[in-house]
Amino acid sequence: MLHEITLNINGETYPVVVKSHDTLVRVLREQLGLTGTKIGCGNGECGACTVLFDGAPVNSCMVLAVEAQGHCIETVEGLSKGGDLHPLQKAFVEHNAVQCGFCTSGMLMSAKALLKRNPHPTEQEVREALVGNLCRCTGYIRIVDAVLDVAEVGD
Repeated sequence: MLHEITLNINGETYPVVVKSHDTLVRVLREQLGLTGTKIGCGNGECGACTVLFDGAPVNSCMVLAVEAQGHCIETVEGLSKGGDLHPLQKAFVEHNAVQCGFCTSGMLMSAKALLKRNPHPTEQEVREALVGNLCRCTGYIRIVDAVLDVAEVGD
């Protein structure tokens, strides 16, 4: 069954036609060309597809696109403003927290949600906020350091 819906993504509205079973991550990537959100495991285990859904991090592979209508979705493409990197993006670069880059967008979105609800988290709180985001390259230390660096200066 096809559904005509309107999605609010990064402050922009997008009319789309989706099938009942289309996931948000597939619509973001395949229909809207927002490829910063990655498809990893496809079953909510890796966090590569993390987006903010009304400000809360969710695995977009587990959200049907039709469920997203009427909600505010933020993807990694929405972090930079006017060509300026978000402080988290800058910190990831400065701390070499990006290696293969596959997990980066999900890590950034989870970190943004954390800093929004807790601007000065402890190292343990950062680690807990990122627990749903798997990384096979960095060992997490540089990622945690980058988030803590932004927490010190403010978001």
